[in-house]
Amino acid sequence: MTTGRLHPDQHPVDEDMVRRLVADRFPRWAELPVRRFPSGGTVNAMYRLGEDMVVRLPLVAGGASDVALEREWLPRLAPLLPTDVPEVLAAGEPAAGFPWPWSVYRWLAGRNPEAGALAEPLQLARDLAEFVRAMRGVGLPGAPRAYRGGPLVELDAETRAAIEELRGIPEEGVDCAAVAAVWDDALRAPGWDGDPVWLHADLMPGNLLVEGGRLTAVIDFGCMGVGDPACDLFPAWNLLTADARAVFREVLGVDEAMWRRGRGRTLSQAVIALPYYRKTNRAMADNARFVIREVLGDS
Repeated sequence: MTTGRLHPDQHPVDEDMVRRLVADRFPRWAELPVRRFPSGGTVNAMYRLGEDMVVRLPLVAGGASDVALEREWLPRLAPLLPTDVPEVLAAGEPAAGFPWPWSVYRWLAGRNPEAGALAEPLQLARDLAEFVRAMRGVGLPGAPRAYRGGPLVELDAETRAAIEELRGIPEEGVDCAAVAAVWDDALRAPGWDGDPVWLHADLMPGNLLVEGGRLTAVIDFGCMGVGDPACDLFPAWNLLTADARAVFREVLGVDEAMWRRGRGRTLSQAVIALPYYRKTNRAMADNARFVIREVLGDS
């Protein structure tokens, strides 16, 4: 799903390095086969370890803190959520030329849903809404601030810069004036004035697993924490189309202000991702295009 380096500061990782790391830290698994798992992810690399485990390693320094976050919070969140989440089996440390902590997880079966081509879109919308509602209901104390989820204005400068960058890429065919109008509308929406709630904060299709049209697992909790609940409305536009989007909104009971903020957040992520990943990560770029189409068609 990726071509070339995703980031200029990306640390090189390959199967040989993963074998060395595993053998050094966990000799009992040294003989298990290791193979790269193709993923559209942008912050971590994943390698299957045998049939029942997966090694997940940060690609950049900014992803290293996610490792500790998941180790601390996933065991506490797991029993409170309606779907499977990653189970950390072992904690790896820097070694063998790799500079950051890494983890071994239990392998979760399933496949990533394809935006706009879902087997059971209305049921998946309900499943997603139930997951988001369960996250919002988590009452665990001492929560970190979510990577996303602060005031929308914090994204303004980066979003406007990305819109201007897209103006210079006419082959993408983005209606930048319409995008800017939706973004302006989101900024005018009333902000969240309630208590911050628990968020996954990165509900991209690549972080969801489905089987038989149903949501079975949510992965990659590296952005989790508390903040504006509008942040977890991403699937409304990055995965669902109009009918399913309406079901998602109804089940969650989203008011107009939160809907406008959620739409703006999802659009912001897409317009930032598209120029950055258009030549290096097809999955991210294609999903960004899908978001822009859905948001402009929905507004």
